[in-house]
Amino acid sequence: MNFCSECGQKVTKQIPEGDNRLRDVCEHCDTIHYENPKVVAGSLPVSGDRVLLCKRAIEPRYGYWTLPAGFMENDETLTEAAARETQEEALAEVTDLELYTVISVPSVNQVHVLMRGELVDDKFAAGIESLEVKLFREDEIPWDDIAFRAVRMTLERYFEDRKTGKFPVYNLDIERW
Repeated sequence: MNFCSECGQKVTKQIPEGDNRLRDVCEHCDTIHYENPKVVAGSLPVSGDRVLLCKRAIEPRYGYWTLPAGFMENDETLTEAAARETQEEALAEVTDLELYTVISVPSVNQVHVLMRGELVDDKFAAGIESLEVKLFREDEIPWDDIAFRAVRMTLERYFEDRKTGKFPVYNLDIERW
């Protein structure tokens, strides 16, 4: 950040009084600009013994498979965000969404929140951010072509948990490189 979004004056990097982190501070209007992680919300859409994956039509990881997910918008809940992303990327509707994985990714300042849910029906198609959308059984998953570690971690846990029918909530971290 170079300029204050409140008054337009130049900002400087400093540790504000009572704080312990370097922040962008406007010395003109005393505004402290905090940068916080972004929330990525999405779903793990399930139909019987299959899960719905989307082949990405955008960067990063163009052409790789992922779960429908994206940045949460202001004025929406996690459940609304997960359902919206599923509709946008897979033109699919999910129901009974339940929190499944919360994955901190500090290297990119993100928290990925994926919710497990049931496809309302098997009607789906590629949305604007997807090249292709397909249902996969565990043995059909293109594991070498999964776009993101958070998605792979979620899929691995899901297929393991499906064996017992118990789906706990996972709080996981992807370590910095």
